[in-house]
Amino acid sequence: MSLIDWIVLFGTLGSIAAYGIYMTRGKKNLDSYLRGGNTMNWWTIGLSIMATQASAITFLSTPGQAYESGMGFIQFYFGLPLAMIIISVFFIPIYYKLKVYTAYEFLENRFDLKTRTLAALLFIVQRGLAAGITIYAPAIILSTLLGWNLTWTVIFIGVVVIIYTVSGGTKAVSITQKQQMAVMMGGMILAGIIVIQLIPVSLTEALHVAGKMEKLNIVTFEFDPSDRYNVWSGMTAAVFLFLSYFGADQSQVQRYLSGQSLSQSRMGLIMNGFLKIPMQFIILFIGVMVFVFYQFYQPPVIFNQVQTEKLEDSPYSEEYQVLKDNYTRNFETSKSSYMEMLAAIEKEDEAKERELQQQLQTLKVEQNQIRDDVKELIVKNDPVAETRDTDYVFMRFVMDHLPKGIIGLLFAVIFSAAMSSSASELNSLGSTTTIDLYKRSMKKDGTDNHYVFSSKFFTAFWGAGAILFAIYASLFENLIQAVNLLGSLFYGTILGIFLVGFLMKWVKGQAVFISALMSQALILLIHFRNGEGLFGIEWEIGFLWYNAIGCLSVMLFSTIIQFLKK
Repeated sequence: MSLIDWIVLFGTLGSIAAYGIYMTRGKKNLDSYLRGGNTMNWWTIGLSIMATQASAITFLSTPGQAYESGMGFIQFYFGLPLAMIIISVFFIPIYYKLKVYTAYEFLENRFDLKTRTLAALLFIVQRGLAAGITIYAPAIILSTLLGWNLTWTVIFIGVVVIIYTVSGGTKAVSITQKQQMAVMMGGMILAGIIVIQLIPVSLTEALHVAGKMEKLNIVTFEFDPSDRYNVWSGMTAAVFLFLSYFGADQSQVQRYLSGQSLSQSRMGLIMNGFLKIPMQFIILFIGVMVFVFYQFYQPPVIFNQVQTEKLEDSPYSEEYQVLKDNYTRNFETSKSSYMEMLAAIEKEDEAKERELQQQLQTLKVEQNQIRDDVKELIVKNDPVAETRDTDYVFMRFVMDHLPKGIIGLLFAVIFSAAMSSSASELNSLGSTTTIDLYKRSMKKDGTDNHYVFSSKFFTAFWGAGAILFAIYASLFENLIQAVNLLGSLFYGTILGIFLVGFLMKWVKGQAVFISALMSQALILLIHFRNGEGLFGIEWEIGFLWYNAIGCLSVMLFSTIIQFLKK
């Protein structure tokens, strides 16, 4: 990157962190540290909720996912507005009535201490691991693109987040997230405008190209339990995930518990429900436009340049060069076919249009085969090499084709997203550990200042743990799917406990506690035997359905166990 890019990058990050520390300076009691003194208005809450969910993974993986698979991922969010309405009606009023610091305090009030502790521990395990992925995901991509040492990149992101999160608590997280959200969406929209301007055809023609290559297919009505993203999973299974994430995950609950009033918290949550889908649509659309751009300007065979550079210096360099030459010929043929297809569309020659569309589909299959052959060479050269490069697509495009200054801004987007989501996670982990474990079961008679200090300590502790986990982590199939999978393993059980508490007044603590343990064991069994089965029974289930299965199984088991206890 150029000097101006470095100035933009570090100037943006430094000013946001400094602003958060400055605006939350001074002595704090436990209420102001954990709930921000209930001073947040609805739009601050809404932006904070969106920034918490919009991690760096969103801006790294989502455009690459659209590049590869099209706009279908948007279906994952179709159930979000419904989930926000349900939480606003049933969850938030109870939290406000009880004046809780964490969501899990409600469970002791409704059931007993062990149920509260179990739910808090499930959250801590899930969110503690997710915090490591949240830091690791952008770190490995950015360290590869910038040539930085991975360990030091992880430490840099983690330490900056720890400093302002420990210093200012919940209010610092919410205040900085407003600036981070502005940087994130402003940078992405600017990048999208530039992408469209760089494409050598009109926007209408670009949309024709994307449509003919099936990148604009938004809705899939075919029901398939193994399909992660279709309209059915988005309106059912994903609703369970969102109910648990926004209603029972402390990293989100803490955002709206800082609201000035019940109505302010509700409005902030509803704002997120109706703005998140357009936000994801914009990010996915940018990925589709990057795809169109690369139909007229030759893309790299593999977007992870580090791996191809290693291949060029390996014994497989000649084979790689042959494949590169084949890839270039394929691209030139494809480019000519696209231009012919656009001409046919303009002339309304449907027969020619269908012929060229089929030809392009065949060329795309050949192109993917060449990419697979290159990946095989990469693995032959380095058996532990990472060959999935979807997460590199967008930032590789940024580095290769965007002007100076904008590159630095887009890297600031990724770092800001990493910082915003990590700060919320560490803030909530510190709060839950202090309130639900330490204050409730270890030291019940501490002073207010003591618990503020312990919250800061546990926040820093979990930050250090996330950094260590990130240093020794490895990439999943796709970063955004990794986070959704990790949440889906635990969220269903947690949500089930809460829904039993809200809706099934006859169920007592012992029944729901045993049911939660059984449900969690069931979900882990389903996941680790997914695609294989057990005792001759096979199943293939998309991980979003784990949320529904986990939740409903807790409710079913609780009903049965409570009935048997009578």
